[in-house]
Amino acid sequence: MSIGALASFAAMLMQAAGPVPCTDDSYNDFDFWLGTWDVYTGDTLAGRNVITKEEGGCLIVEHWLNASGGTGQSYNFYDQGQETWRQVWVSAGILIDYQGGLDDEGRMVLEGTITSNANGETAPFRGQWSPLDDGTVQQTFWTYDSDTEEWNLWFDGNYRRAD
Repeated sequence: MSIGALASFAAMLMQAAGPVPCTDDSYNDFDFWLGTWDVYTGDTLAGRNVITKEEGGCLIVEHWLNASGGTGQSYNFYDQGQETWRQVWVSAGILIDYQGGLDDEGRMVLEGTITSNANGETAPFRGQWSPLDDGTVQQTFWTYDSDTEEWNLWFDGNYRRAD
């Protein structure tokens, strides 16, 4: 398809789309996480995370760089049909796929699975993002141990806006 034909096709799709999508309030539930953040575990810098809203407000993209140089990315989106938020995280080491939404306290809570890219092993996984009064965001992750039937802390980080 030529560039001219592609541009015409894109224009036709935009006209046919009607009202601007992704403008319902639910698409803004995770906006408290947008920005450039330095992430700390205690007093130790764990890495930097850049969170942007893209695709006309339909997608939140995460770009993570840890203090050791490791990277990862996630796509976060509100699934209007399911009335739930979804996140798919991919890095060289792991894949996380989970869903959920805001709880009664305004925290984003997602639950699903974490999978090792090295051996394919999976485990139940839970994440929580809590906007705090001081403008930071607390991010906490847990994995489920089926042997002990307990959720174990996997990561606990505090997001502070980068200068």
